[in-house]
This record gives sequence, structure tokens and C-alpha cells, in this order.
Amino acid sequence: MKRLIFIFSLILLSSSLVMAKVVHRIIIEGVINPVATEYITHSIELAEQAEAEALIIQMDTPGGLMESMHKIVKAIQASQVPVIVYVAPSGSRAGSAGVFITYAAHIAAMAPSTNIGSAHPVFGSSPTGAQPDTSTTSTLMEKVVNDAVAKIRSLAEKRGRNADWAEQAITESANITEKKALQLHVIDFIAPSLDSLLTLVNGRKVELDVGFSKTLHTANAEVITYEMSWRQRLLDIISNPNVAYILLMLGIYGILFELYNPGSILPGVVGGICLILGLYALQTLPVNYAGFALIIFAVILFLLEIKIPSYGLLTIGGVISLIMGSVMLFESPLPFLRVSWQVITFVVILSVLFFVFAIGMAIRVHRKKPTTGDVGLIGEVGEVFKALNLEGTVKVHGEFWKAISDEPCKKGQKIKVIDIDRDNLVLKVKPVK
Repeated sequence: MKRLIFIFSLILLSSSLVMAKVVHRIIIEGVINPVATEYITHSIELAEQAEAEALIIQMDTPGGLMESMHKIVKAIQASQVPVIVYVAPSGSRAGSAGVFITYAAHIAAMAPSTNIGSAHPVFGSSPTGAQPDTSTTSTLMEKVVNDAVAKIRSLAEKRGRNADWAEQAITESANITEKKALQLHVIDFIAPSLDSLLTLVNGRKVELDVGFSKTLHTANAEVITYEMSWRQRLLDIISNPNVAYILLMLGIYGILFELYNPGSILPGVVGGICLILGLYALQTLPVNYAGFALIIFAVILFLLEIKIPSYGLLTIGGVISLIMGSVMLFESPLPFLRVSWQVITFVVILSVLFFVFAIGMAIRVHRKKPTTGDVGLIGEVGEVFKALNLEGTVKVHGEFWKAISDEPCKKGQKIKVIDIDRDNLVLKVKPVK
């Protein structure tokens, strides 16, 4: 009897383990960039391998890069597990690229006091820095808008959501709260918490794009949160335009200081690391190479100011070039994809001080007359220790030297070193008058 009870208990325990459901969750906070793309696509793969009930993307984003957004949408559409986008916590938003990701999700939910919208595409100047004419700009914008509208209407129709409002979010930058979004069928649920979301979606049947459907069993499911790896966190931080800009400038200045003061080592090492990280960050951002060229030109002008007396004209030109290059470096009208004015002002002031003092002092040290070794003796004043009648002994820098002179010198008389015979270690001196 006890054996039967034991066996029955094992069966119940194994059944409960089999029935235990797991939901994966990731958290996106900030700009949609290549790092966010890697994070989301890898998380989808992990959820598929673990056969999770669903993957919840908890999101708070102002938007981001269109290319990154397209890759995320494609990954969601190809996912073999249901993807739930949850705009949370309260105060969060799904702006610009976040609207497309929300519409691509199999289930969309928002927390109270959140908003969604403002998905109008934007683009800056051309990579060469030239501004296209009005007709060209209008044509390009029309093409971009039409492509975005077609994309989001396709997603809306596939998920059974409001396609007309989605188009307004693109063409008119429409933005609505979570209550209006639920009323207009933009989202599926309003969920105050993660637990309430799991309860709301429990039992919902989801049609996956890969050709089959799945009924969610999320009630009392275990939620496993996968955070960014340390590498992804680092790359996400340096992908910030302000951080990328500072790393780039530190890298340039560190290398220059090392070149003008060989052997310092630390500026060269730090500069090399910062420059590599800065160049990596640039590839994740919409870089305008005309702005980058202006920054390099500004550095050249600062260097010339040190070597050529221009009475400040080269410095003024360098400051103007650095400011213009910094403003143009990232070709995006979106504030979170540009360098802030506070950072630009700080870097410009620091750059001027760096070249005026740091590099200037290094060059002056190289130009300074040596004060050690035999070369440092030339021009020094000493005293006759043994009278010079063509030959004798002098005392210079507390050292006694054999010396020769074209003029006789008495003991105790002041002399000046004018040359040195390095082979015989003999100083040539003359009396100080």
C-alpha cells in the first residue's frame, strides 16, 4: 500500500513538473539600435530552444534606427514562440520604431499612464553633408513614408489591429494613451502588472507566422528575465551619441599627445582604446562623414596654431570647424541620436585648453635647451680652479674639468663653457667679462 502511494506521488510530481510553464522576459529601455536588435533576436532564439510559452518584451523607447527596427520585426515574424510586447512600467512610451515593434507582436499590451505613437519617419542630410534640394527631399520623404505606411498596415492587418490609426501615427505623428489605444484596437490589453498580463493572456490562441497556432498557458507560469550581457551593456552605453563623441575625441587627443611626447605610454594606450571604441560606436549610428572630416580639420588647425604664429586666427577657425563638425557628426533630427549642445560646448573648451597647454607644453619641452649631460654644459658659467695659461682646471656644476682657453685666466675667475672635446673630455672656455 505504501509502495502504491509512493508511486502515485511520483506520478503526480512528474505531471506537475511537465505541466509547469515558463515565460521568458527581456527589458528594452532606450534607443532601438543594433545592440537592441541583437538582444531581442538572441532572446527569441533562447525562448524557442527552451520551448517557452511566450517571450515578453517589456519596452520603453523613444524610437531608433529604421534598419534595426526592420530586423526586429522580421525576427518577431519568424519566431516560433508567441511574442508579447508590453509597454511598461507606468510613464513609458512606444515611440517611432517602438510602434512598429508593438504592431509586429502577436499580443500587444500597455501599462497604465503610458503612450504610443509619433512614428513619422525622419532623415537628415546626405552622408557627404550636402543638403538635397526641396523637390528631392519631398520625393525621398514621400517614398519613405509610403514604405513605412505599407509596412505597418501589413502588420496591422495580420494582427487584427487598427490599420488606419497606424497610418496616422506615421503620416500625422499621432500619439495616444493606453486607454485610447485599447479603445481603437491598437493594443489587446491594459495590464497594471506583469502578473495581471499573464492572467489576461492565459488561454488566448495565437496565430504564428511560421504556419501554426498556439494556445497560451501562462497562469501561474514561471517568469525568467534575461538581462543584457556585460558586452551588450557596454556596447549599448557607447552607442549613445554623446558617449561615442567623447570617446572619439579622447582617442584622437590621446594619440596626438603620445606622438608629441613619446614614451608617455598612458595617453597612447588610453587613446587607442577610446579611439577603437569610438569607431565601433560610429558604425552603429547614422554618421555624417562631412562632420567627421570637419572634426579632423579642426584638430589640424589647433596643431598648426602651436607651430605657426597666427595671432589666434587658426584657433578661431579650429573652434568653428569643431563646432560645425560636432553638430553634423550624426545626421538625424531626432534629439536622442545627436550630440547634445552641453557636451559639444564642454569638448570645444577642453580641446582649446588641451592644445594650448598640454600639446604646447610638450613642444616647448622638446625645444628647451638640454640641462643634463655634456650637451647641458655648453653655455654654463663656472670658476677657474687652477689658473689657465692655455690649459688648466675649471669647476662647473660642482665637477672638475680639464679646460683650455685662448686667453689666460686666473684662479677664481669666472669662465663660460663654449665647447667640449668629447673624445678627450676637455672643455673649451672663455673668461666672463
